[in-house]
Amino acid sequence: MDNSASLFRTPRRPVPSPRQWIGFAIVLAGVLVAAAQFWHFAASRPLVWQALLGGSVAALATALGTLPIVFSQRLSDRTQDTLFGFGAGVMLAASAFSLIIPGIAAARAGGADAWGAGGIVGASILLGSLALLALDRVLPHEHFIKGVEGQNARVLRRTWLFVFAIALHNLPEGLAIGVGYAGGDALRGSALATGIAIQDVPEGLVVAAALLAAGYRRSFAVTLGMASGLVEPVGAVLGAAIVGESAALLPWGLGFAAGAMLFVISHEIIPESHRKGHEAFATGGLMVGFVLMMLLDTALG
Repeated sequence: MDNSASLFRTPRRPVPSPRQWIGFAIVLAGVLVAAAQFWHFAASRPLVWQALLGGSVAALATALGTLPIVFSQRLSDRTQDTLFGFGAGVMLAASAFSLIIPGIAAARAGGADAWGAGGIVGASILLGSLALLALDRVLPHEHFIKGVEGQNARVLRRTWLFVFAIALHNLPEGLAIGVGYAGGDALRGSALATGIAIQDVPEGLVVAAALLAAGYRRSFAVTLGMASGLVEPVGAVLGAAIVGESAALLPWGLGFAAGAMLFVISHEIIPESHRKGHEAFATGGLMVGFVLMMLLDTALG
């Protein structure tokens, strides 16, 4: 029997202790303080402000996605895999239509020829994926199905491994939103933020459902699922602030965000969606998500 397949069937029920709740509250308070600082910083910069609002919408969508867990026990494995595939499709289309293609256009507008523009965006895609690979190796975290990864992973409790895993999923999404707005095209930034928010609804549901299936209390699963979206407005502000400082950084920022998202799609989401034997449903969800995001981008952009 595959040990990784039985991670969520252990007899011990991981019930959060008061210390875990206190630790979670401290982390949440720190995030809120940082968000307040970003809010003040963004108020004087229109592009950063738009990115903050876009990231906040995505965070709200994540929170809304957790609400069904309040009334239901758990999602079926087939439904979870379909939702994973849907999220992968949205992110894949966003990488292509909202990040890579505009990145090449921005590089051409900056004076690069066709080969130079492709080289800039290609190199930045690789940098983005390498950055996420480094985070994946350094930060201990737990996949929903594959189990524990990262250095010193056994030292940390499963709750915080989930927190790190959620951060790895949401960071490139927030970064992509911020970089999208930094290009000065509000419609394109809004299309990207809308697409990511749409896929964040089932993502929040899957996160909360996975925590509930792992044995955590319903209140804790919903609270942590809602809080997971807070990474996105922070990432959006960072992406818009960094890229907004120089137009020359725009193609690099777009490619970097695309590379980070592509890494998450290939390394995290697709393997998770195919591991329980529901490949057809996961692939169907991916196709629907890709087409939906493509339509949003072409219609709004």
